[in-house]
Amino acid sequence: MHRGKGMKFVGDSRVPASNRMPNVPKDYSEYPGKTEAFWPNFLLKEWLVGAVFLVGFLILTVSADPPLEKIADPSDTEYIPMPDWYFLFLYQLLKYSYASNQYIIFGTLIIPGLAFGALLLAPFLDRGPERRPSKRPLATGFMLLALAAITYLTWEAYVGHDWEAAKLQGQIPDTAVDTETEGYKIAEANGCISCHGGGLEGSGTPPALIGTGLTAEEIADIAKNGVGEMPAGLFSGTDEELEKMSEYLASLKKE
Repeated sequence: MHRGKGMKFVGDSRVPASNRMPNVPKDYSEYPGKTEAFWPNFLLKEWLVGAVFLVGFLILTVSADPPLEKIADPSDTEYIPMPDWYFLFLYQLLKYSYASNQYIIFGTLIIPGLAFGALLLAPFLDRGPERRPSKRPLATGFMLLALAAITYLTWEAYVGHDWEAAKLQGQIPDTAVDTETEGYKIAEANGCISCHGGGLEGSGTPPALIGTGLTAEEIADIAKNGVGEMPAGLFSGTDEELEKMSEYLASLKKE
């Protein structure tokens, strides 16, 4: 049969109109310059970026001294703790009357729970296909409200904190002691160092032996008869050694 006139085409439903399956994405080659394979191209770039930040963070930790404070003292009831900057907004929230004292459950659980729960539910409450913030009012509104609240509370916590007093209360005292003196050696021989530390700085309980404000006689009486959790009879030296040790400990002052 000649092509053209008289030629008929018959469709067969068993033959697919296209070889492409509807749920299979196109090949990367069909999007030149717009996308790339996750492995290894994209993953390698992410790893390189992460490695740069990690090296920078390690350099920062080595070059900058950590903001350490003195050893924690559970008996110091005047110490005011200060959280890290990323928790300052919660720290400030607990200062308000409606989120503290008898309402502490609101400040620690209910209010933060509602706030973070709203952020988690925002993508599900606004499931539109639009990606512009102006087209997604619920998600955008929740995010802006959260950012505004966190920024305001963080700023209020920062400006309202007495940084000078905090620096003084956390200042590490100079507790360098002369370990070659006779008084120190007597204290070491009688086990004082094992409890109060090699620098006599203490650990809260037992307390520090520097700047105690006690007289030599009071220290000698405690060494022989004990006080609080310290039992009597721990000092096993002579009366002369006790006198020398007590006078040495009473002479230690905080600098």
